Amino acid sequence: MNKFFRVFKYFHIHPLLWVVMAIGVMTAHFYDLCLLLFIITVHELGHAVAASFFSWRIKRISLLPFGGVAEMDEHGNRPLKEEVIVILAGPAQHIWMMILAYFLYENGYLSASIYEVFISYNMIIFLFNLLPIWPLDGGKLLFLYISMKKAFPIAHKMMLLTSVAGVILFTLFVILFMPINLNAWIIICFLLFSIYYEWKQSRYVFMRFLLERYYGKSKELRQLKPIEVDEGEMIFRVLEHFHRGCKHPIVITTEGKEKQVLDENEVLHAYFTDKLVSVKIGDIVYPV
Repeated sequence: MNKFFRVFKYFHIHPLLWVVMAIGVMTAHFYDLCLLLFIITVHELGHAVAASFFSWRIKRISLLPFGGVAEMDEHGNRPLKEEVIVILAGPAQHIWMMILAYFLYENGYLSASIYEVFISYNMIIFLFNLLPIWPLDGGKLLFLYISMKKAFPIAHKMMLLTSVAGVILFTLFVILFMPINLNAWIIICFLLFSIYYEWKQSRYVFMRFLLERYYGKSKELRQLKPIEVDEGEMIFRVLEHFHRGCKHPIVITTEGKEKQVLDENEVLHAYFTDKLVSVKIGDIVYPV
């Protein structure tokens, strides 16, 4: 219970949201807006409470004029089960909210108009969040899936490219069916900015992923996955082969023959502690 209440300290309300609320009062849409904000808040609380349960580092829970974002200070080294639960904890809230709304409606506690609006808002947010676009929940699930198959930086780029394609398709949908919907265009701009920002931060995200592995914060190493590299390959190129959830023995070869095997932490130590950022992997091989 303490963890539930603790997440409220991370809430941040964007100043423009108060403007939107004022407009809602003036245009007689205040109750609809309150319903929408309630649904979004519960959705983000779902993410935050699940993250807090697993002792994740929560940066901020932002309520925006067009939605909400729960930001976590985690970098791809948490167990797969934890990540899936935290991602799905948001969409899962809509299920119980719709069941409760149906119960209240059937028993006369909710009017038909409020019930219909509440259900439609829940369905829209639920389905929209499952689109494979970063930073939506569907985009995070996509990244999780690809990163199980591909090296971390490759998976990150593939997820962002897929997100761009998703935004293009969503934009075409808006142009065809609701071209004058201002909220839809604001959401498109937000998605494009988020993808662009994540792209600009891709190197930083990858470095944080490697650092957390180096300092022992990777809690799920499912299997050994040797990485075979030529001794002339640059050390940072070797690191770009790292997968999440795998422990990597680095097999160094010379003219196709195995020369030596290094533990991944030896390579990470050379890169981060010894600052050997622009050397060949063969240069850190120990004499045998």
